[in-house]
Amino acid sequence: MKIITISGLDGSGKSTQIEILKNELERNGSKVFYFHAIEFSLAAKINNFKNKYCLICRLLGKCKVKKTDSRLHRNDNGKSVTKANFLQIFLRKIFLRLDLIRFKKLIQRLEKGGFDYILSDRYFYDTVINIEYLSGNKKDAINRASAKILKPHLSIYLQTDPELIMSRDRVPDQGLQYLIDKKNIYDKFSSIFEMKIVNGNGNVNDIHQEIKILL
Repeated sequence: MKIITISGLDGSGKSTQIEILKNELERNGSKVFYFHAIEFSLAAKINNFKNKYCLICRLLGKCKVKKTDSRLHRNDNGKSVTKANFLQIFLRKIFLRLDLIRFKKLIQRLEKGGFDYILSDRYFYDTVINIEYLSGNKKDAINRASAKILKPHLSIYLQTDPELIMSRDRVPDQGLQYLIDKKNIYDKFSSIFEMKIVNGNGNVNDIHQEIKILL
């Protein structure tokens, strides 16, 4: 079973390319499992459980506890998370380690189920980069967890200009400077994680063809 991942900035077109690739592989007879590292995370599952069963929410219809959505990107005001304190960053690192263990078990189940591919819309690399951003670019703080990430058969970094992303119909609410800062981290880590860089500034079909060449 092959693991193919696509990483990149919010709004860079990752989900679109994953969907196109998934449909194409399935048309060719492959059994494909869609994976999203953030949705898979234990932190997201705990958060979803809390939101579903929070007593305050059930009684008053409005939760007073600060929370994030299923992707852990938005706070209770609907804004994307761009800051975190020491405890929040520490918990993200702990959850990452636990998620890596859970992912290995998932792979075992999928192999038994006869799956040919795991297509990952975001991967644990993106989780590491998020932690790197929130912790203020302290790379040494996450090296240990990074070393335990299972290396994909193909890891793609969809490198897209922040200015172009901000000109699209669906604009990330973090703003241009956030995307610029995050891109700098992606550019740095793409070589560390041995990602194949694909130009995300072109049209959808051209990007897909460039990805196909790498398969």
